[in-house]
Amino acid sequence: MTGRPRTRIRITGPEVDLEREVIIDSRGRRVDQAYVEDALAEVEEDLRRRAGRPSLTGTSEHSPHVTFRVTPEMKARAEKAAGEQGITVSALARLAFERYLSA
Repeated sequence: MTGRPRTRIRITGPEVDLEREVIIDSRGRRVDQAYVEDALAEVEEDLRRRAGRPSLTGTSEHSPHVTFRVTPEMKARAEKAAGEQGITVSALARLAFERYLSA
């Protein structure tokens, strides 16, 4: 896990005693403490996944960016080539840079 601070959860409704009150979700399942913990774990996992792609450095450091402009035709060719290889345009660009710089 990264060193980012945890997201603060703000309770906006009334507190509920899940042991005494019966609450049923939209699928007919009883909401108990385990249900809540599982739901929170899913939210945390979703937030972790949305945090971005893994760093290319192999650590939790931010990967450097290189940005450049291309013609619409070159972008279309790059998207086609990347799609044919089953990779992203970014991965294709990294391969091209690597090959050029290794020559």
